[in-house]
Amino acid sequence: MGQASCKGLYQSLFDYKTEKYVIAKNKKVGLLYRLLQLSILTYLVVWVFLVKKSYQDTDTSLQSSIITKVKGVIFTNTSELGERLWDVADYVIPPQGENVFFVITNLIVTPNQRQETCAENESIPDAVCSEDSDCPPGEPVVTGNGVRTGRCLRAENMQRGTCEIFAWCPVETKSRPEKPLLGKAEDFTIYIKNFIRFPKFNFSKTNVLDTEDRAYLKSCRFGPKDPYCPIFRLGSVVRWTGSNFQEIAVQGGVIGIQIEWDCDLDKAPSECNPRYYFSRLDRRFSGNSVSSGYNFRFAKYYRDEAGVEFRTLIKAYGIRFDVLVNGRGSFFCDLILIYLIKKSHFYRNKKFEEVRSGHPGNGKVTAEQLQNLQTVEA
Repeated sequence: MGQASCKGLYQSLFDYKTEKYVIAKNKKVGLLYRLLQLSILTYLVVWVFLVKKSYQDTDTSLQSSIITKVKGVIFTNTSELGERLWDVADYVIPPQGENVFFVITNLIVTPNQRQETCAENESIPDAVCSEDSDCPPGEPVVTGNGVRTGRCLRAENMQRGTCEIFAWCPVETKSRPEKPLLGKAEDFTIYIKNFIRFPKFNFSKTNVLDTEDRAYLKSCRFGPKDPYCPIFRLGSVVRWTGSNFQEIAVQGGVIGIQIEWDCDLDKAPSECNPRYYFSRLDRRFSGNSVSSGYNFRFAKYYRDEAGVEFRTLIKAYGIRFDVLVNGRGSFFCDLILIYLIKKSHFYRNKKFEEVRSGHPGNGKVTAEQLQNLQTVEA
């Protein structure tokens, strides 16, 4: 029995097998088979090629540069500052014109501060005291304006008072104005110049109209009829986020300006156009929330005739603008190089190299092989 099995196995080593195809003359089976082929072909053409455009090479490593400028003037007359004209050097921070900038719309001014002793602001819990021992000298007031001197300052017949501090005095005590000081800033203009480049395809473009007319940017405004005029009215930008300018100007806010470049580089460069999106980034906080708005403090320093330094403290409320850029470029590249142009056989031979086993070599790169590795130019 075992000998017969070994003999059969030995003889099967010399057998030759081939596939046999049976053509079934059945309309239902044939129709189902053709429908399956059509479904696969439709998927490839519609979804893969037309919708997803999987035949294209994509570059998402967008290189971008942003330059911003704000223009406009406002005249104000207040008890703290008197008559004053505000221009771009006064209300825009920082002045360099970066992708993040801040426009002042409201402020609290504390003029003529000097380094001396005074009472801490009574609204600060850590500054409340009943006797001098509550104010250990040299200790800073938590969330306060200075360091304690060791004295508790109380008004007559009052059991409680505030610690005396060494600080920039007088300290800030005024509340935020309910009407924005620079409420007319909604008529200011913002110029946003954006340069982009897709390094993979060596494609560059800007969002500014290519023109030699120097008066163009002085008169144009962004809109559907003029998409390559990147000059925006400040009030319009706020309105496009769904907000009211006079409301946001009181306590400030944060607005995002997104520029999107989704370019099909198979088409003409004129078809690669920027799209703008505007959003209120601090909208998640309610109007009465302590986290609402945007503000910070800065000071301007001076010296009197005696050479003693003093300053004007400004708590600035306003709108912070964050300009964000993203995009991608896609190009129908390899298929064109390899199959569709006149020199396709040349590029195809360079892209695909035939390697034969057993080919003698010493592991070194010859001059001809090195030349083949260099960039192929049409």
